[in-house]
Formats: sequence, C-alpha cells, structure tokens
Amino acid sequence: MARIAVVGSMNADLTVRTERLPRGGETVSGSELEINPGGKSSNQAAAAARLGGRVGLLGLVGDDPHGELLRAASERAGVEQRWIRSVAGVATGTAMIAVDDAGENFIIISPGANGKLAVEHVLEADELFADAAVLCLCLEVDQRVVLTAAQEASRRGVRVLLNLSPSAPVGPELLAATEVLLVNEHELADLVGEEAALERAAELLAGKDIRRAVITLGAEGALVIDGDRSEHVPSVRVRAVDSTGAGDAFTGALAYRLAEGDDLVEAARFAARVGAFATTRHGAQPSYPTPAELADFLAEQEKSGQEQSES
Repeated sequence: MARIAVVGSMNADLTVRTERLPRGGETVSGSELEINPGGKSSNQAAAAARLGGRVGLLGLVGDDPHGELLRAASERAGVEQRWIRSVAGVATGTAMIAVDDAGENFIIISPGANGKLAVEHVLEADELFADAAVLCLCLEVDQRVVLTAAQEASRRGVRVLLNLSPSAPVGPELLAATEVLLVNEHELADLVGEEAALERAAELLAGKDIRRAVITLGAEGALVIDGDRSEHVPSVRVRAVDSTGAGDAFTGALAYRLAEGDDLVEAARFAARVGAFATTRHGAQPSYPTPAELADFLAEQEKSGQEQSES
C-alpha cells in the first residue's frame, strides 16, 4: 500500500460550546472545557488513517501533556509515529475554539511547537516521501517548510495536495509544485483576487497554471476542476452538530482515495461523504469515521432518503 505523507501542524483543540458565538467585546457563558487532538495536518492524517490508509506524519509537539495527547491520538488512529518529534521547552500548538448550537465555530491558533518545524526536518525525512503516493500540505506552518516538502515530493513523482488553509498569499513556486489545489470559496477569492469567483473558477485558476482543483462548498458539496472537466459533487444532507475539523476530514479522505487510485471526481465524491459524517459528531478527530462507521452512515442516509421519497 502506498503511503500518504502529511507534513505540517499538530494542535491541541481547546473547545467551549455556547448557545451563540459572542459579538465583539461581549462575554457569553459556555460549557466545560474540552481538550481534544487537532491541528489541520494531524487531523488530515488521522482521517486518512482511520479510513484504512497507510499514513506518515511529519510534525512537532511540545514536551508537555498536550504533546502526549496528540501522540497517543495519532497512534490510535493508525498514523506512523517515527516522524513525530517532541521539542523541549516549547508548548504544543493549541487551537482555542468556540462552537455554537448551530455547529458554527470560530478558532484562534497559537502555533507553539508548529513554529519550530523547519526545512531541515523535511530534508531529514527522506523515507517519508520514498514510497508515498500523495503528500498533504496546509498553511499552518512556515511556508518555506511547505514549499520544500512540495518540491521534494514533486521531484519524486508524489502527487502534492495543497489545502490553501488558513488562507494566505502563496508564491508561484508552491503552486507549480502542486498537483491538486483544495480551497473553499473564501480561499478561492483570496487566491484569484475576485469575489464570487466560483462561476469562473476554472478560468481564473488556469490563469495561475492550476489545472486540477477541488473547491469545497460546505453543505453543497464541492466543485471539481480536472483539466477541461468541471463537475459538481453533492454532499449528504445531515443535521450538523459541529463543523470543527470537517474540512480536514474531507482533505484526508480525498488524499486516501487518490492514493487508492480514484480519479479526482470520484475521490471528491467520497470525501464529501466523509466530511458530512464528521459534522454529525462533536470535535475534530473524534468525529472521523472508520470504514464500517461510514458504511453504516451511508446505508442509513440511503434508507432515510427512500422513506422520504415514498412519503
């Protein structure tokens, strides 16, 4: 089985639930504090591994309880541990998350050990790329690290999947090393410099030499651009309780299916189902399905759809 390589962030998610998100300067009451494993790269690795992928993650944690939590969680998910390192004297990265009753959230990230991930760590991880099929990247670590990983993977023939999140300006070198770009509508607008860019997405992305992309649309699924082909992939209708980490579930699932040999549209169709599943549970990594859980979920969705059509 080809490996899915992931390079990037590992965070402890510190989550409080509240009836509604506060306005500026406002204080609201919330639930007890929950501490769960997170970080976009750690989440993507866990999602792919829980689905059955062979996943290696290069990331840093602090030498503290949060770091121990993240290591243990990634190991339980099935992620290879040899490229996860602890850094003494530095706190593990944290994400402070508020979630309201509608499942919406806001997140503030403190990078901690993620800020210590360096180009040298990538260059020392040669075996991570040696038999990889796909490399997953995001922008929660230094872009020099992201670019180096993308170029190292690209020159070995590894497909680079870049999740342009959190949104930030990126140089042409990184886009040139990217085979599949993954963005939401806001990130797309930031990249091409045009609001409401969805209808012209293929044209605008081609202007930046991006020929393959997946644009996530939340509950509406995703738009897949693969050369001259554009196709809308619908999502599964669910009652969302928490959207935290659902985009990372989508990314991990997309990488998993691409590594298994799916074309981009089929991989995105599968990923949309995994992302929908993730919104039906609280937390990020705790919400990610195993193959059996996903099969049961989809069977229930199909049954519910049939019952609605008959009524």
